Amino acid sequence: MQQVRLTIVSMLFLLLAGCNSQLPMATVGYVDIQRFMGDWYVIANIPTFLEKGAHNPIESYRLEADGTIATTFSFNADAFDGEQKIYHPRGFIKNTQTNAEWGMQFLWPIKADYRIVYLDADYQYTVIGRNNRDYVWIMARSPQISAQKYTELEKFVASLGYNPQLLEKAPHQIAGPNKN
Repeated sequence: MQQVRLTIVSMLFLLLAGCNSQLPMATVGYVDIQRFMGDWYVIANIPTFLEKGAHNPIESYRLEADGTIATTFSFNADAFDGEQKIYHPRGFIKNTQTNAEWGMQFLWPIKADYRIVYLDADYQYTVIGRNNRDYVWIMARSPQISAQKYTELEKFVASLGYNPQLLEKAPHQIAGPNKN
């Protein structure tokens, strides 16, 4: 059933990609791909159907010898103690001059648009966007960010042509001695 859903979503991505009338979304000028690897906590997003109700969402990247990006997206479904969901899409760097434009493949042969459109100098905050302005992800190296930083990133997302009212904050539970 999950394979059928992924196929349907992938086909919709292709269909919608051809309907975009907006200008291409600019990426950051350059991404040091080694520094970008590792864990990124999803702080807020316009979620895909897979991400609805995600708690503790984390996207992890690892550069493979062949230049692809092994990706692990994990979260708890609908609650902090909900079923853990794990997906393993593969990233393909499409623009090797900047390393900021990827294709993200959940299902062969479809590679969804994935653009690093914001990245701070310390590689602590990033925004991932799509030309269609349908999905966006605000991510950070830690599960919590300041209200000031969130507002700054939310305004940035709006400046790209997204409706910021569609952003959903992702709940994160900080692990402690009595928490999972």
